[in-house]
Amino acid sequence: MSKPFAARLLQPLSSAICSSCRTTLARQPLLSTRPFSSTPAVLAKDFQDPTAVISKLNSLASVLEPFQKPTSGFEGIIGPRHAQDDEIDSLAASLHKEVPMYHFHVYATKHNTHITLTRPNREPLISVSCGNIGFKKAARGTYDSAYQLAAYMMSRIQDKGLLTEIRDMEVIFRGFGPGREAVSKVIMSSEGRNVRTKIKKLTDATRLKFGGLRSPRMRRLG
Repeated sequence: MSKPFAARLLQPLSSAICSSCRTTLARQPLLSTRPFSSTPAVLAKDFQDPTAVISKLNSLASVLEPFQKPTSGFEGIIGPRHAQDDEIDSLAASLHKEVPMYHFHVYATKHNTHITLTRPNREPLISVSCGNIGFKKAARGTYDSAYQLAAYMMSRIQDKGLLTEIRDMEVIFRGFGPGREAVSKVIMSSEGRNVRTKIKKLTDATRLKFGGLRSPRMRRLG
């Protein structure tokens, strides 16, 4: 009966080693023949001694000790928090708290301009439009009427003594009518020098349509 296939493959390798070398290799343990390892061979019998196992675990724990996490948060890095740190946090939160602002609404359409001053709780104080100062029909949608309306609004704020009450004010524009630029000019001119220092925030609240209903047809004259 012929030899197995694996034995026939290993036969040329075994014949290349002399008998004395084969005897020496057979007497050596299997773990000692590691050609690509630089660490010393350790037999399984070394781990049967409890003292050796405990010493190896202690050495491993000493190596991993610097990489252990602190007990709570960042105390291992910056130390424990103190009462002074909590006071600083509360002070910073109070400084960043939003200050209540008065609102100066400007609603500018192509037919008219509306200006409203409200308290921080949205309660209206003054509300006027171009019709309240004598302009009629098509004259209410002009640049001059909006300019006179803004100047009238500035004088009303000063006459009612609201400048001492108003600390911070937000100007909110809505629409792209001629009154938008007219009110901006008045605020930057001498009529609005007292109110200009109160403005802390500028907002554009113009409503833009994304899709929505179909717009009315364009008006064609002639």
